[in-house]
Amino acid sequence: MMERAAVSGALMELLDRQREPSAEEVDYRPFPDIDRRNAWQETLELPALVWALGLREGCRVLEVGCGRGVALPVLARLLRPKRFTGLDIDGALLRHARSRAQGLAIDLLEGDVRGLPFPEASFDLVVDFGTCYHISRQVQALREIARVLAVGGRFVCETRASQLLAHPVRSWGRRLPWHGVPELVPERHALLWASRVKWGR
Repeated sequence: MMERAAVSGALMELLDRQREPSAEEVDYRPFPDIDRRNAWQETLELPALVWALGLREGCRVLEVGCGRGVALPVLARLLRPKRFTGLDIDGALLRHARSRAQGLAIDLLEGDVRGLPFPEASFDLVVDFGTCYHISRQVQALREIARVLAVGGRFVCETRASQLLAHPVRSWGRRLPWHGVPELVPERHALLWASRVKWGR
């Protein structure tokens, strides 16, 4: 009986580990750099996202988890931001982003989305291409995003469908804990992307 309980406990522990990867696995496993995927994002995905969600030009924009900076030049061209900041926790990836953003007015910072180094209401638009799905303490990250958004500002992120198409194994069973940020109200949904607006007085 004791052996069965031990095996059952070990099995439950294994299942728990599969559902909730360790902080190191979640936080320090960048996705591979695939030229074909990058080209698709630059030429098709980003223009479609801006059009489908009706993103406005001239905003203060933050991309969290900007990684190698694939989206930065395209968003800079399409949105003509008043201020544009890219943030990533991985300094090595930011070096790639700096070369992609060369000559553009984009501030690139090393930092953690769960502790954003900006005052409240610093941005009108925050964009996330999946970072919040793949880190620990997701509620903390979403609260930080809500904090730095101005009232009426928008948070744009990939949907679960987009994540499952792009990363079927790593995304399986992952959801964003929207209950932790009731001030971020659903606005638009365009199959692969969605936007939420920061509600307030």
